[in-house]
Amino acid sequence: MDTGLVGEIGIGACLGLSALGSALGARSAGMAAIGAWKKCFIQNKPVPFILVAFAGAPLTQTIYGFILMNVLAATERLNGFQLLGVGLFAGLAIGASAYAQGCCSASASDAYAETEQGFGNYMLIIGLCETVALFVMVFAMLIA
Repeated sequence: MDTGLVGEIGIGACLGLSALGSALGARSAGMAAIGAWKKCFIQNKPVPFILVAFAGAPLTQTIYGFILMNVLAATERLNGFQLLGVGLFAGLAIGASAYAQGCCSASASDAYAETEQGFGNYMLIIGLCETVALFVMVFAMLIA
């Protein structure tokens, strides 16, 4: 089915908005990890490399946006305006999940660098943010 320009915009928006959220989330988490490492250097404490896990956590939402984009591009059930709606709103929700995950990761970096405890607890909260993106991707795929 030819979805037209409107549908193509929706398909592209799905990936673009997901990636935008990942970039903003990784920015927040990365800046916090760098700040936490700086504190460790100043205090002559061991620098926890594991903060890279926090900084990189928001990047997975780009993959979810890419997967959903490919599903939307292959669907023949939706017209252009429906694709626009699904692509825009799913992309926004996945991107918001990535941004929220980056904010939580930023706090986790600061807390872990200071205490060297609680990694599993912090990852649990970060995973909860990730779950929103997974739900959106799966439910949107069911629509398509």
